[in-house]
Amino acid sequence: QVQLVESGGGSMQAGGSLRLSCVASGDTYYSLYSMAWFRQAPGKEREGVAAIGPDGRTAYTDSVEGRFTVSRDNAKNTLYLQMNSLKAEDTALYYCARPSYTGAWDEPLTAARYFYWGQGTQVTVSS
Repeated sequence: QVQLVESGGGSMQAGGSLRLSCVASGDTYYSLYSMAWFRQAPGKEREGVAAIGPDGRTAYTDSVEGRFTVSRDNAKNTLYLQMNSLKAEDTALYYCARPSYTGAWDEPLTAARYFYWGQGTQVTVSS
């Protein structure tokens, strides 16, 4: 059974940086799957933030392009999200996610594409 556990969240002043991590356990074929980060702020819908394919290609939502970087270490079954130049509007619960199937890189920031989800890690940015 695949389990995803996020860490690295916290409170930060605007302009600061944080790095989130997501470890996938029970995932023998981790390297074959795309992975993604989502976030959900109070009263808002879950939003796709960044995704990375098994071949390393990446996708970002417009609001984080140039500030966030998604990466992965397949040897450690770990996904990362480096967040720089944080803004108050980045405040949210951040989740990592993995689909139940390998395949085409289509709509990588769409939540319906993903099956496994972590419990989330809170990021709070004060202005």
